[in-house]
Amino acid sequence: MSVSGRSLSPARRASLQRRIRLLVAATITYNVIEAAVAITAGTLASSTALIGFGLDSVVEVASATALAWQFSTADHERRERAALRVIAISFFALAAYVSFDAVRALLGAGEAEHSTPGLILAALSLLIMPFLSYAQRRAGRELGSASAVADSKQTLLCTYLSGVLLAGLALNSLFGWSWADPIAALVIAAVAVKEGREAWRGDACCAPPAGSISAAAGSGECADGCCSPT
Repeated sequence: MSVSGRSLSPARRASLQRRIRLLVAATITYNVIEAAVAITAGTLASSTALIGFGLDSVVEVASATALAWQFSTADHERRERAALRVIAISFFALAAYVSFDAVRALLGAGEAEHSTPGLILAALSLLIMPFLSYAQRRAGRELGSASAVADSKQTLLCTYLSGVLLAGLALNSLFGWSWADPIAALVIAAVAVKEGREAWRGDACCAPPAGSISAAAGSGECADGCCSPT
């Protein structure tokens, strides 16, 4: 679906805002459960990767809460910059922790044990998070909300971390390759820094004010496809 150069109708705008609020609520709920399970399982298995994954969920809750605060008012554009700053700081905090934890693991800060709950949690997150991220990114682009798109990238980053966690736990359980997870985690940290910088600058979605998305796409100012709701 595409949006014409005309402004969004009030009904469509309200519908998109409601959709984003529902998606944010679902993201917060899932991440609270995810954090509790991951931190508990990580503590029992002495797994820094699982504990780090749980703390990432806490960061995602902070990001989603900032977005929920923004969309708690009809005039959400006025809160856009503040929400973007919170999301950016969340990315930076995540990158800092993941990097620190990965370096500790590479320096031999302990070996994690096998964790069946951790494997199940990583697999579930790998299946669920892409759908939440896509739905929110699509709605955010159509509405022209940079903060909604930035938060969807935070959710997508959780998908990458889920893949890293699943691979790390599986390789450690099957082959004892304890170095695989921290190496991949450092790559994820670099991606988090990049997304944080974009959110801080307000580049998470280069769409202009809601309703003129297709016009921006036609101007060639958005080569990454961000201006398209699809």
